[in-house]
Amino acid sequence: MRELPAEIEQYRDRKWHREESLRVETAADVEGMVEDLGFCLGLTDVRKDLPSVYIAVCGRRDAHMPRNVQKDYEASKAWVLKDEVIARGKVYYGKLVKGNSMFLAPRMISVFNAIWGVSKKAEKDELSENGRKVLKVLRKEWDMSTSDLREACGFAVKADLTKAIDELQKKMKVVPQEVLYVPKFTYVWTLAEARFPEEMATKMPRDDAVRELARCYLQMCGMTLLGELSRKFGFYRWESGRANHQLVDEGFAERLGTGIYRLNTMQ
Repeated sequence: MRELPAEIEQYRDRKWHREESLRVETAADVEGMVEDLGFCLGLTDVRKDLPSVYIAVCGRRDAHMPRNVQKDYEASKAWVLKDEVIARGKVYYGKLVKGNSMFLAPRMISVFNAIWGVSKKAEKDELSENGRKVLKVLRKEWDMSTSDLREACGFAVKADLTKAIDELQKKMKVVPQEVLYVPKFTYVWTLAEARFPEEMATKMPRDDAVRELARCYLQMCGMTLLGELSRKFGFYRWESGRANHQLVDEGFAERLGTGIYRLNTMQ
């Protein structure tokens, strides 16, 4: 991978909270970071090459998640903050692109939904039978713990519910509403449209959504390299290229070379 200029790394240090003085300490800090970035990952480290709550808790570039996360102070703190942010419900949380747990600022919900979401009309064709079972129950009950949801859906095998929930999160149909630890650990699930009704109801053409995601990503990173947007989000190369060219035409980005773009305000 091409080495990034020092000023870009420094820009990311500030934006991604990779400095000790910028470490996140509270749920409100996490929400502020998500609002500023547009989106970030949850409990991932430097190897994903994207901002995350864990990296921001550590406040350094070389944050590596330890093997024994239960005994690590930073990992435990990031986990607790994640749970608090979920319960507050001010930003979106779920397993989204490529199964990564992500936080979205409200303004990015319609963008992600336009790209990865499934309309109600298309559910029969695009969702599994088990996924549709879960949706049917939640549309009746609105929120339900994992164990109660499994019983209501009639799943004999735990893995069937887990797979269905993961599918529905990726398609932006369900989100965790709360994490409970007493009397036992469980998530409480609800509909994405129930938690963020206005944002989920906002429609956007896919082309516009890809451009806005490219804009958000470039502003987050300061500079992007050849094929980077496509690798991170699974877009076709031509699709990423068109979005970035539109940002150049707007004056938002500068094209430095084939597939290499830099935020214009970096000048």
